Amino acid sequence: MSDLAILIRPEDPGDADAIERLHERAFGPGRYARTAFRLRERAAPLPELCFTALVGTLLVGSVKMCPIEIGPGPEGGRHPALALGPLAVEPAFEGRGIGAALMARALDAATARGDTLVILVGDAPYYARFGFTPVPLGKLAMPGPVDPSRLLARELVPGALARVRGRVTGRR
Repeated sequence: MSDLAILIRPEDPGDADAIERLHERAFGPGRYARTAFRLRERAAPLPELCFTALVGTLLVGSVKMCPIEIGPGPEGGRHPALALGPLAVEPAFEGRGIGAALMARALDAATARGDTLVILVGDAPYYARFGFTPVPLGKLAMPGPVDPSRLLARELVPGALARVRGRVTGRR
């Protein structure tokens, strides 16, 4: 197959059904039981940080970010941050840079908004190329079980991860 013309654009409300079907194909029915899903169900995605990828009129990828809070930390208080996910690419279109393009667009938008920290639950080797690193063991408490090697963070502002500690909850 030749190179594809991929359009990355803000998610549109009319994309909801296509995105749900994409998530079903990419993640299966078990996605509802995952800790990351439980965290996101407590916080609505931020429209300005949700993007889709299209090839022609076919939706082939999606990324979302939700607001979260972390804390109370050592100094007390709760700190705003973002949870990235889900990031999904149509299985037949994987390996073509669609996920990377979606990730870059979402991280650039979060940085432009002035956000400081993004966390996610995912595959460390894949997300390392976007600047995500493992969260130190015991630093963050997710709302359910998480393999510690899959809890990752990306500082959008240097030192942001050092300033937070505690329970991670969805923020409305």
